[in-house]
Amino acid sequence: MKKICSLLCLLLLSGVAYPQEEVVHSVYFEFDKHTLDEKQAGETVNFIKAIDTTRIESIQIFGYTDDRGKDAYNFKLSSNRANTIKNKLIEKGIKNKIIVTIEGKGRILLDEDIDNKSEARSKNRRVDVVINFKPAPPPKLEPGVYSTITKNMRTGDRVYLDLILFERGSSKLTLQSKKELEKIAKLLQKYKNLEFEIQGHICCTPSFQKEAIDRDTKKRELSVNRAQAVYKYLIMKKVPASRMTFKGYGNTKPLGMGSQYDRRVELVITKT
Repeated sequence: MKKICSLLCLLLLSGVAYPQEEVVHSVYFEFDKHTLDEKQAGETVNFIKAIDTTRIESIQIFGYTDDRGKDAYNFKLSSNRANTIKNKLIEKGIKNKIIVTIEGKGRILLDEDIDNKSEARSKNRRVDVVINFKPAPPPKLEPGVYSTITKNMRTGDRVYLDLILFERGSSKLTLQSKKELEKIAKLLQKYKNLEFEIQGHICCTPSFQKEAIDRDTKKRELSVNRAQAVYKYLIMKKVPASRMTFKGYGNTKPLGMGSQYDRRVELVITKT
C-alpha cells in the first residue's frame, strides 16, 4: 500500500474540515490477492487512527482489479478486496452503518496512451476508500487570493471562484455557475484594464494521471474543457477574447480543501 496522500494527512491530522470534504485513500494489493500482508495491515491501521470518526458522514469502498483475467473472476476478486478493507475498518472501530457502499467494480481497462503498463496494472489492483466528512465553514483566503474581481488587483493575484464548481467528470457549467459568471463578467467590463488566464483544475485522479477524461467528449482533456467553458461564457457576456487566455492544469494544483473544490476554475491576473 502506498503512503497516505499528503492531502489526507493535512486534513485529518490537523483536524481541519471543509464544506462537503471528500478524501480518497487507496490500498494496493498484490496480483491475484485479496488479503493484506503485515505491512499493508499496519499502514491501513495508521490510516484509520488518523481519522476523527466523529466527523465522518459516510464511507464508500470500491474494489478493483487489473485488466487480466475473466470478468466473473475479476468481479469476485474485487469484491473480496473491498470486503477485506471493510472488515479492517470495522475491526478498528468504524461503525458499520456509515459504510454506505461496498462494491467490487471488476477490472480497470488500460488507456491506450499508457506507456508503463506494468505500473498502471499494479495501481489498478486496489481498493479506494472514499470518505465524506460533515460540512464546516471554509477557510479564510490567503493574501493575493480573492473571491471576486476587485479594483486594485495586481499581476499574479488569483481569483478563486468558490461558487463556480463542476460535477465529477463534467466540464458543463451549472445554472449556479452561470449566474456567478454573469457577476464576474460585469466586473470585468467595469475594470477593463485587467487581463487574465483562466485556469481549469480537476480532482481525484491518480498522481501518475495528471489529466482526467471529460465524460462528454470521452477525451483526456477535462481541466482544459473547464477553463474553455468559462472562456466561452465570458466571451458570450461581451468580455473581449484579447484579454483572456485559458489553460488546463489537471490535478497538479490541489487546494487542500477537499475534492469538491479541486473541480474548479480560477482566474489569474496577468496584466493590470
